[in-house]
Amino acid sequence: MPEGLVLLVNLVRALVRTVVFLVRNIVPVTVVGGLGWLGVRCGWAVPLVFLVLAGIGAGVWAAADRPSFVCCAVRPAQARWRLAMVYRRDWQPVLVTAGLTKTHKGREYLPSLVRVRCGPASDRVLVRMLKGQAPDAWERVAVNLAHGFGATLVRVREGDRPGRIWLEFVRHDALAVPIPALPVPDAADVDLSALEIGRVEDGSPWRLRLLGTHVLIAGATGAGKGSVIWSTVRAVLPLMLAGLVEVWAIDPKRMELSFGRPLFERYGRYSDDPKGGMVDLLEAAARDMNARAEQFAGVTRSFTPSLEHPFRVVVVDELAFLTAYCPQRDLRKRAEAALAVLTSQGRSVGYCVIGAQQDARKEVNNLRNLFPDRIALRLDEDEQVDMVLGDGARDRGALADQISSVPHIGAGVGFVRLETTPDPVRVRAAYVGDDDIRTMVTLGVPELDAGEAA
Repeated sequence: MPEGLVLLVNLVRALVRTVVFLVRNIVPVTVVGGLGWLGVRCGWAVPLVFLVLAGIGAGVWAAADRPSFVCCAVRPAQARWRLAMVYRRDWQPVLVTAGLTKTHKGREYLPSLVRVRCGPASDRVLVRMLKGQAPDAWERVAVNLAHGFGATLVRVREGDRPGRIWLEFVRHDALAVPIPALPVPDAADVDLSALEIGRVEDGSPWRLRLLGTHVLIAGATGAGKGSVIWSTVRAVLPLMLAGLVEVWAIDPKRMELSFGRPLFERYGRYSDDPKGGMVDLLEAAARDMNARAEQFAGVTRSFTPSLEHPFRVVVVDELAFLTAYCPQRDLRKRAEAALAVLTSQGRSVGYCVIGAQQDARKEVNNLRNLFPDRIALRLDEDEQVDMVLGDGARDRGALADQISSVPHIGAGVGFVRLETTPDPVRVRAAYVGDDDIRTMVTLGVPELDAGEAA
């Protein structure tokens, strides 16, 4: 190719890149251009005054309403900076190395960056994939992308339309520090469809739904199942005191739930009745649920808690003991039958089962598909993630098998997969200590002092 033609091609490329840059950065370019024009026409003191006034205004805004300042000013500026200096700069070499580009007839085709959104701990990058490309191709090279762009983890999410995906680049672990017990809310603020029990990775409250669902919690020993259970009980405590919510607790190992026994409407443990006190409690719940369903039939299709018909939460710690490990075979069958009735029919009439277990295998709990909402805390093996959260959950970023086993780092950290969305969300439950439970007991039973509650 003649040297003059090569020079012309390079000049056209440079011109196109300049135009694209100006269009993509129209606001800052306009501001800088306007200040420069003022400096030339009116002297450089004028744009300097504008800058000082803008700085003062930004400071006042940040002091008066920091959340809106961060949302409307800091995050967009951070996103623009990281788009230019992190993602766009290394986009082509990282994608080529990861095998996400295609070459056809000597021309290289590259997925396109659409936009970047920054959060407190992660960046969300919207990508337009190549024609014929699927999100699975990106999930397989998520580790490559994380190392290429300096992130600790990358998750692939569905985009806003076909052909687009969100890449979630986690910059640092926002859940590394334990969360103290959350304040007991006012009764008017308690929403059974959104109970605040911890924090999500993006810094927002983790809200757990109980009304109209059942919840399965799976995690190895010391993973923090108690944090989830007690944070949930703490969140509904005002409605328990008002008589609108009842918690029925089953505690096979007699250690976790016995601390708050006075709070529970009914309590069953393994040593209560060698003939099956825990199973009797489950069967009683199933009978009451059927009686309520018979009463509501043809009258209403939605449930609202009342003093006559309170919302009942059946908490079963160590669920696998009742479904697999109980030495009496007939008790196991009765327990499974009662649980099946509660989880298959109880949602619409104000019953919710919260089951916690250590073993994630299907043969240990063949009722897990009747729990719409599931929480995977630290697990021992990567295969167990999909057993708890469903097929493909680990490929979408639910690395529950990689959660730290150090208690103050990993306890209470897990991934949630809700009935309404297939994408797992990383969360951490607040830690409710012994003193917090004693305080809850004294609130629930005012005549007890702290020593008696213990």
